[in-house]
Amino acid sequence: MAGSTAVLAAILLIDLVAFGLAIGAEQSRPSASLETDARKEWTYCVYRPDAATGMAGAALALLLVGQAVAAVASRCFCCGAALRPGGARGCALMLFLSSWLTFLIAEACLLAGLVQSAYHTGYRTVIFENPPDCETVRRGTFGAGAAFALITGVLTGFYYYNFSKARVAYQRPEAAIGMSRYS
Repeated sequence: MAGSTAVLAAILLIDLVAFGLAIGAEQSRPSASLETDARKEWTYCVYRPDAATGMAGAALALLLVGQAVAAVASRCFCCGAALRPGGARGCALMLFLSSWLTFLIAEACLLAGLVQSAYHTGYRTVIFENPPDCETVRRGTFGAGAAFALITGVLTGFYYYNFSKARVAYQRPEAAIGMSRYS
C-alpha cells in the first residue's frame, strides 16, 4: 500500500471518534422547561444539565486534529515533493479540495450547535405576558456535523492514499543543458 498505514489509520480513527462524539452530542441535546417562581409572578427557563457541549467541543477539536495530521503527513499537498503526473495526482487534488470543504461544513455545524448549546437564555417574563422562548439546539445540528465529519474522514483517507500513490517512486527529471562539443 502506498503511504504510511499508521498515518492512514490515525486519520480514520480520529475522524471516526469525532463522528461518534458528534452523534453522542446529538443524542444528549439539552432540553428546557418553563417554570414559575414560588410567588407565581415570573416564568423562566430551566435547562437540564447536558453533555452535548463537551462532546461537540471534543468532536470539533478531534476533527481539526485529523485534518492537521493529514496536512502534515502530506506536507499540505502544495508544499511537498513532486507528484507523478496522472490520475492519482488529479484524484488527490479533487479529494483534497472536497475533504477541506466537508471539513469546513462539519466544523461550522458543530460550532453552531456548540455555541447554541452553551448559551442558555435567562429571560424572565411576568406570568400574564407571553412566556419566554426557551431556545435549545435544533434537532439535526450535531447530526449534520456528524455526517460531514464521517464524510471528511473518508475523503481525507482516500486523499492521503492517492497522494501517497502519486508520490511513490517519482523522480523529478534533472534539468540538463547539452554541453557537448558537437551541439
